[in-house]
Amino acid sequence: MNRATRAETVYFSVKGQVVIPRRLRREFEIEEGTRARVESTPEGILIKPVTARFIRGLRGSLKGKGVMKALMEDRKREREL
Repeated sequence: MNRATRAETVYFSVKGQVVIPRRLRREFEIEEGTRARVESTPEGILIKPVTARFIRGLRGSLKGKGVMKALMEDRKREREL
């Protein structure tokens, strides 16, 4: 992935929609229907695409934190309701 910074100008539509330039869509594997997280930062708006690469990067990130046990206990409580 090319991380060289290169500024590009985009325009917002009346609905607040913006077109991400093709070069960036290819670089970040953004396809039609790709979802993204939008965050407010001190520097401005940050758009993080939720792609297959991003999801693969999360694998194992919660290992050893007891998340599965907590999830199973929560599901058990829901069934009891």
